[in-house]
Amino acid sequence: MYNKSIEECIQVCLECMKSCNVCYDACLGEEEVKMMADCIRLDRECADICAFAAKAMQSNSPFAKQICTLCADICDACGNECKKHDHVHCQRCAEACFKCADECRKMYA
Repeated sequence: MYNKSIEECIQVCLECMKSCNVCYDACLGEEEVKMMADCIRLDRECADICAFAAKAMQSNSPFAKQICTLCADICDACGNECKKHDHVHCQRCAEACFKCADECRKMYA
């Protein structure tokens, strides 16, 4: 079942993971770190599920559809949290999250 669509979805997941990791690290450097707690938490959660979804697709896991569906839901939650903040890293992360959510949903629609 490995094809170009899966490869594209894997790449989008890995890009989202990277954006979430960058956002997480940048949030830790913000003056009001406590205000960023939900963003940091969701960044970590999202980065982890994106990596897991990419791995599931790469290995043709029988659970890839469920993992990608969960990935899309977590990406939406992370994107919604990030877009609340004006920081450039948060806005970029939100974009990556929404793109990943869309790709994961299209993958198994």
